[in-house]
Amino acid sequence: MAVRHFLDLSDAGTDALAAMIDDAQQRKAARCEWPRGKADADAPLAGHVLAMVFEKNSTRTRVSFDIAMRQLGGSTLVLDSVSSQLGRGESIADTARVLSRMADAIMLRTDDHAKAEEMARHASVPVINGLTDRSHPCQIVADLLTVIEHGKPLPGLELAWFGDGNNVLHSILEAAGLFKFNVRVATPPGYEPDGKFVEAARANGAQIRLTNDAAEAAEGADILVTDTWVSMGQEHAEAKLAAMAPFQVDEALMARAKPEARFLHCLPAHVGEEVSEGVFEGPQAVVFDEAENRIHAQKSVLLWCFGKL
Repeated sequence: MAVRHFLDLSDAGTDALAAMIDDAQQRKAARCEWPRGKADADAPLAGHVLAMVFEKNSTRTRVSFDIAMRQLGGSTLVLDSVSSQLGRGESIADTARVLSRMADAIMLRTDDHAKAEEMARHASVPVINGLTDRSHPCQIVADLLTVIEHGKPLPGLELAWFGDGNNVLHSILEAAGLFKFNVRVATPPGYEPDGKFVEAARANGAQIRLTNDAAEAAEGADILVTDTWVSMGQEHAEAKLAAMAPFQVDEALMARAKPEARFLHCLPAHVGEEVSEGVFEGPQAVVFDEAENRIHAQKSVLLWCFGKL
């Protein structure tokens, strides 16, 4: 079987992603009230090792992949640019070839998507995108799982995005095309998402509406989503924060959505900036369900990469 890399959602496709979400639901239900570190009954990745390479800081990605491998019966090792030869100029290609001889899969969290693509070109084991500047597919598998858990079927879903047209939004747009749901994107002028993701989603049948009006995007939405306005390493924060201010998800914006609408945020959140405290701590927010679901989503991504789904 050809090596299965997971750099973007389209690497798997609709049927495989649906199978991942279904598997995640089943495995999550089977573990009810179990200790977090106990392996699943079948331990399908017993003896397997995941090498996790971090060029960007992480909480949820690091912990969720580590716990995911433990629950699947495997183990992990962690490398970063400070403690590995990557920080001294070793090439991505050589790192990929070395890790392929020592581990069974590689997860990379980095800045430039081209690094993930290069890692995949030279690796002989699966490479998983734990986050790049272009996309964040593992996060969106968890988000889709959370949406479904809260009674929202994906086909025909009305999802509204507020703030920066960033990597998380790119993966949401990719998911919209695959699962045929619609996205209203509310951003300040100049902060729109990459047009390639917009056009691809439209070509696959999703309705994508771009607007500079947050209230218009929120009207009648099923799901409202935002993210940190200023990502790690970004400059000119003051100007960007000023441009983003009208796109805060607050109680007035939530009131424009459907009464049973839910609020998502991939975390970490800057409460008082992209989201008000009332929304973040309110009953419509499911951000901590979403965070926990990173474990269950990661497990299914790993199983797909290993050809076990």
